[in-house]
Amino acid sequence: MPAISVSGLTKTYPGKPPVEAVRGIDLEVRRGECFGVLGPNGAGKTTTIEILEGLMEPSDGSVEILGRRWSDQGDEIRQRIGISLQETQLADKLSVLETVTLFRSFYRSGMTPEEAIRRVGLENKSDAWIKNLSGGQKQRVAVATAIVGQPELLFMDEPTTGLDPGSRRDLWNILTNFKENGGTVLLTTHYMDEAERLCDRVAIVDHGRVLAVDSPRNLISNLQGEHVIEFRIEGDEIAAAEFESLGGVAAVRKEDDCLCLSVAKPHVVIPQLLNHLDSLNLTLAGLTTRQASLEDVFVNLTGRHLEDDEESSLN
Repeated sequence: MPAISVSGLTKTYPGKPPVEAVRGIDLEVRRGECFGVLGPNGAGKTTTIEILEGLMEPSDGSVEILGRRWSDQGDEIRQRIGISLQETQLADKLSVLETVTLFRSFYRSGMTPEEAIRRVGLENKSDAWIKNLSGGQKQRVAVATAIVGQPELLFMDEPTTGLDPGSRRDLWNILTNFKENGGTVLLTTHYMDEAERLCDRVAIVDHGRVLAVDSPRNLISNLQGEHVIEFRIEGDEIAAAEFESLGGVAAVRKEDDCLCLSVAKPHVVIPQLLNHLDSLNLTLAGLTTRQASLEDVFVNLTGRHLEDDEESSLN
């Protein structure tokens, strides 16, 4: 039995015209995996997660959480899941221990508040008021409140947004430990490096639809070019199509003042590229190579970068 099973999920907000936030999503999250849902603001990922968490009714489709449906087994589901929102508003004048103790009271069983605090590494802040914590520490308290009921399934919605690199790594370790202890994690993020680091599989979502589902490694391999050559030329711009015929080039795209070639063997393509530029009397202004990433997968599927729509409309 999967941890999450979603079929034909839709959500339409009334309006003139109506807004189709989710347009027929099918997903299956296996038990014991970290599953990522990737997409920009407006992609429909937050709406989808809120439906899965029981916070919102779908317009159509079916949702099963741990083999149960929200319509008739909602309380049982709530006892078996944990939720950490992108921004969890906690009472400023409660201590860390008082806060986690309060959330522990919502569950019929679970770990002690002290154990939840230990697991997120805040033992020395147990008596500190919430208002005196750093942003990263507050986020760790939010995770403690989500795991104190010993959930089988943990929902994490953009958990590291706005955190410094050190705090991000701390949360990554917490999630990794949760999964290693048998838990299942559903993670939404727009950080591609985070998804590559944490997720066994990811779904790339855009405009309310799932574009691809697979492991990060397989998605990158499917580009047929696990390396990217980025280069700039001096003077006038030149069309990307001019380089599509080079041997070993799987795809070409333009990004700002650069051209990007997706390739399997950079050492084979670079000499051809330099010779081709020379034949066109073009001067190379800069060249770098790097490993392909999930960001490249997203660009390949949508034709734009993830951050291009970060300020767009409804989730």
